[in-house]
Amino acid sequence: MCLPLAALAPLLLGAAQPSYRYQIDTTRSMVSAQVGFMGIASKTARFPQMNGRIALSPEQLDTIGLDVEIDARRLTAGDQVTLNRLRGKDFFDVERYPTVRFAGQRMQMTGPTTATVAGEVTARGVTRPAVLAVTFRDPPARVTGRDPVELSARTVIDRREFGMTAYSAIVGKKVTITIQARMTPG
Repeated sequence: MCLPLAALAPLLLGAAQPSYRYQIDTTRSMVSAQVGFMGIASKTARFPQMNGRIALSPEQLDTIGLDVEIDARRLTAGDQVTLNRLRGKDFFDVERYPTVRFAGQRMQMTGPTTATVAGEVTARGVTRPAVLAVTFRDPPARVTGRDPVELSARTVIDRREFGMTAYSAIVGKKVTITIQARMTPG
């Protein structure tokens, strides 16, 4: 008995793995960046406007499609002087580079709800590798594509690698970026 080629394909190639797509819920997501200031305090900028998506397959958690774009023009800071400097040419230069982006492709689970996501950060036209430490609210191995995915993520970058070298005597070089995101099916 001869089976048609279409019937053999799942046996030869393996069954297709479900992949679920989610969009960032912009009203319930936020990014912040914290940097040391004068060696005794810190300053925090918040980026309330972002968009992006994530693609997850509970059967193949080593692969992820994570793409987050942050509107740097909408950043907020604790005072007007800091805000003007951050938006200006010495830091984000939002007139020339209005967005900051993180794109991740590889994920390594470190626990049922924790993982690292390797990817790249692009700011001021410069792209550098970065690794996010991610904590999911629920295990990603259980995603169904019907319920939201909530996560928090953190990474540390060196601002100088992105051309942000101003005020080096009073502003730290390491910046801690924190993402709080809620993603909805779509």
